[in-house]
Amino acid sequence: SGTPVENNLSELYALFRFLNPTMFGSRKQFQKEYFDPITRKGDEQALSDLKKKIYPFLLRSLKSEVLQQLPDKTEQIIFIEMSDSQKKLYETRRRFYSEAIKMQITQDGFNKARFFLFQAMNELRQIASIPEQMGDGTITSPKVTVLGEYLEETVGNNHKALVFANYLEALNLIEEELDKRHITYLKMTGVTRNRAAIVDAFQESDEYQVLLMTLKTGGVGLNLTAADYVYIFDPWWNAAAETQAIDRVHRIGQKNSVFSYKLITRDTIEEKILQLQQQKKELVEALIESDSADSGGSGG
Repeated sequence: SGTPVENNLSELYALFRFLNPTMFGSRKQFQKEYFDPITRKGDEQALSDLKKKIYPFLLRSLKSEVLQQLPDKTEQIIFIEMSDSQKKLYETRRRFYSEAIKMQITQDGFNKARFFLFQAMNELRQIASIPEQMGDGTITSPKVTVLGEYLEETVGNNHKALVFANYLEALNLIEEELDKRHITYLKMTGVTRNRAAIVDAFQESDEYQVLLMTLKTGGVGLNLTAADYVYIFDPWWNAAAETQAIDRVHRIGQKNSVFSYKLITRDTIEEKILQLQQQKKELVEALIESDSADSGGSGG
């Protein structure tokens, strides 16, 4: 699976440290020879050397090769503009964190600033998608409204949909929007106990049109082929997690073409996350390919 590599290239080291402890030496050696040159400098020679080294230990089959009869899957990004009040709040907090992080790195070093950096990214992500949580109650999310409009059209055309979000607060706001539009739905989070009953109700009953889930809750182990539309409300750093969520629909048993939509707020950290996702995808494609003709023949 390319997922560990998409999480972080150092996870590849951890896997081989378990499988073949002497292969890469110490973590410091791996970082010096591969991690830093590849992830920070884009060193193609280091990437090629790493690919050749791990190739004899890889066996990969692509979903497109194994399940050739699956319907088409179309992915699309929906870009959303911030409201004026949301934009003002976002820019205010972005400037605050930018100056504060620079100061903390100067005073205490990068390692001690990491927690503060994580806090900054988390807050900016929330302002980009659910500013209600960060403002004074007067700022509403254009993204929730846009999602409601898309879902209204989706269910109006007799399609079922999955909606994935990373924050519980986002699911709560989406619930309110669906109630306003008289769209019936079910909800599943990490604390949900009767998951099988919810899945059965969604799969077998025409009563429920939308299933709301946190990304981690719905990412694996569920068959939800009654839906053929998927909406990713806010992006996650690792696109593989989103792909796994979409594949709850795009799997054996699906008879319709699948449409997935990712909602991205313009001029925010969400666009940066998209760039990071693309970089991770390119790394996986370069490092782990199904066609390994350029990887060298026999790994000695």
